[in-house]
Amino acid sequence: MSDAITTEIIRHGLLAAAEEMARNLCRTAYNTVVYEIHDYGIGIHDVDGDVVADAPGIAVFTRGNDHGIKKAIEFLGRDAMRPGDVLILNYPYWSSAHTLDPLVFAPVHHGEELIGFTSCRIHVLDLKQKDPGYVLDSTDMYQEGIFFPATKLYREGVQNDDVFNLIRFNSRMPQRTIGDIQAQVSACVTGVRRTQEIAAKYGPEVLLRAMNAINDHGERLARLALAKLPRGTWSAHDFVDSDGVDLDRLIKMAVTVTITDDEMIVDWTGSDRDVKGPINLPLGQTEAFCSLIFKALTTPDTPVVAGNFRPLRVVTEPGSVMHAVPPMPTFTLWTGLLGGEVVLKALAQGMPGRVPACSGGDVSSMMGLGVNPRNGETWLEATNEAVGFGAHAGGDGEDGIMHLSEPGCRNNPVEVLETKSPMFIEAYGYRQDTGGAGRFRGGVGVGRTYRFTAPSTGICLVYKTKTKPWGVAGGRPGENNHIILNPGTDREVTQGGGYNHLDAGEVLVNNTGGGGGYGDPFEREPAQVAHDVRNDFVSVSAAARDYGVVVGPGTFEVDHEATRRLREGQRPA
Repeated sequence: MSDAITTEIIRHGLLAAAEEMARNLCRTAYNTVVYEIHDYGIGIHDVDGDVVADAPGIAVFTRGNDHGIKKAIEFLGRDAMRPGDVLILNYPYWSSAHTLDPLVFAPVHHGEELIGFTSCRIHVLDLKQKDPGYVLDSTDMYQEGIFFPATKLYREGVQNDDVFNLIRFNSRMPQRTIGDIQAQVSACVTGVRRTQEIAAKYGPEVLLRAMNAINDHGERLARLALAKLPRGTWSAHDFVDSDGVDLDRLIKMAVTVTITDDEMIVDWTGSDRDVKGPINLPLGQTEAFCSLIFKALTTPDTPVVAGNFRPLRVVTEPGSVMHAVPPMPTFTLWTGLLGGEVVLKALAQGMPGRVPACSGGDVSSMMGLGVNPRNGETWLEATNEAVGFGAHAGGDGEDGIMHLSEPGCRNNPVEVLETKSPMFIEAYGYRQDTGGAGRFRGGVGVGRTYRFTAPSTGICLVYKTKTKPWGVAGGRPGENNHIILNPGTDREVTQGGGYNHLDAGEVLVNNTGGGGGYGDPFEREPAQVAHDVRNDFVSVSAAARDYGVVVGPGTFEVDHEATRRLREGQRPA
């Protein structure tokens, strides 16, 4: 039999196994997006595909892995999954992501008995999508690469060379792509081995009961937290800049969130339909980012388990931007990165004391590729830039950290980018005056300046440049994300996302947005404004304009009398 102590020991054993999976993945991956940025989702799952342990990376990946494994079970059946098998799934409508985020997973057996699964999802570099690097303007699924519908990479421990040869002959970067997939295999096999060791030590029945208990406990924690949230229904909407095809069409994300005694319902009815470009989301991705917000509100201090999300219900309309169906294009998944903030925007109406303002609104990614003149090889490197977090009832938003949709991720260091590519980073730092003004200031964004030393393509994945990061409780919006090409020259262009073909010597600046403010800016303590001016987060002119605080430009001291007069003169009657 199992008891609470044994269950807790098993829980920590599974968490340690998931972390070991992540470490093995990072040691063996070829791709800096994986081992530097931590662009991965790793999980250990029960026999139904429900996660019981994970290693933090991209949070939505782990929940998407649940969805993908369940679809694979439906497609193949449990009996078709044999000891030693390792499978790959990247059919977007099942896998919860685009083709370059393949889910690799393995069944776990004790003898002949299936007792669970291990999973690893990462971003690989090329699987025959129509454009190298990233696809921004596909109009159907068939332009987005090779699909693997729960295909066996290994059959009972033996490599399936037919599949690897298919990848090898259909990838622009076969060595790195196959190397990364094999790193996923290594991670999954590590998890299988460790889970089998736990089953051998305690018995498979005890392990299965412990997995059930872990998820039941996760549900109880979530329901206890849900009971403390206000009841009500709130609606909000926001926009994606475009779908990559209809460049002048803002794409609407509309949500209604309802909290009852028993559940939180996130209803995306009313979101745009007939979206031609690849920003449509597989259902699993929509469910995953909604799960991230629900987790943050209810059980942020405990590891992810599927039971946490039993009180969450996500409603979508098939064929809408939030629920893609074949053959709708899905490659550019940025709607899923922006959508979580729309849920928060709705919730802020009912619980402004618990929900932050908008955090930069985007993941502002820059991907460079081309031929490296140092070795004549094809190169591809990418990084997601930090943004300013939204202010909240407890204080200022954090300055320059990863967007809330990727809480386990990092950016790519300057030294790595410059070593592995013909890019020279000329400047990198905080952007003054980008945080939204408020009683609590929104965090400031960052700017990174890339000078390309060889002809290259710079792919900018930035989809919130036409609307600003919103504030809460009277806080003002933060400044926008945007891209600047060749600043200070007669070729200077300011833009959002897109492909940019750049000659040697050309410059691209990735500027990220600030967080929205919280509360009335004129209620901010003058000393805090002066501190921000001293640290270059706020300029002297913005201190006076936005906060009504007069700060000496050389002394950084507050002129209290001038501040009093300014605030009285600027405040509406």
